Amino acid sequence: MKQVIAMHGWCGDSAVWLPWQRHFSRRGWQWSSGERGYGRRVTCEPTWSEPTPSSAPHRRAVIGHSLGPHLLSPEVLTHATDVVLLASFGRFIPEGKDGRALRTGLRGMRTALGSPAEATMLQTFLERAAQPASPMGLTGGPAQQGLSTQGRERMRQDLERLISTSGLPEGIPSGARVLVVDAAADAIVAPSASRDQMLALTGHLQHAPERWRLKDAGHALLVPDLLIRVQRWLDHDTSAI
Repeated sequence: MKQVIAMHGWCGDSAVWLPWQRHFSRRGWQWSSGERGYGRRVTCEPTWSEPTPSSAPHRRAVIGHSLGPHLLSPEVLTHATDVVLLASFGRFIPEGKDGRALRTGLRGMRTALGSPAEATMLQTFLERAAQPASPMGLTGGPAQQGLSTQGRERMRQDLERLISTSGLPEGIPSGARVLVVDAAADAIVAPSASRDQMLALTGHLQHAPERWRLKDAGHALLVPDLLIRVQRWLDHDTSAI
């Protein structure tokens, strides 16, 4: 039995995974998407299904984008056999002067939520997430459709969680097979945060994580064949690279 639990990042929703779900489902993977419910979608905290009797090994893969892995329960991560971290991080805010400036900017974003500046702030964030690609390539989500009252508060809480991240998402098993996909042109996650994540993973895991650094890709990873490459990697297909 092969299962995936996927989690979107801040300001996103589970619609981003629909092409992934279709592709993976056709290749024998059971897919579940987490949903924070910032906009019109109902919140969902997925859990692993009980495996069916089978002689084949049971696979439980977590795929998370950006803050997504930090938004999953440790119980989900603890039972993962494979983890795919897409433009993600352990500690988001680096130490030192650059970190102080970033913290100030994030607090400004928090203040903008629920104010007349909200729509402009969210649009600016999405443009930065997409660059160097056009934001037109993004899946329409909460920022375009409007935040619910509860969703806005949840978004504020998740922004606080992002600000306070200090290490790897809780629960990643030391024996898991891990793939890190970084964006070379990421305008959201600092290069130091990506480096720190790799160092932390290398020290935590029994086997070194694999890393792909995608040239000319931004934080949103608008790379058409990425879902195919990730599926092949999970299925141990050497044509993934």
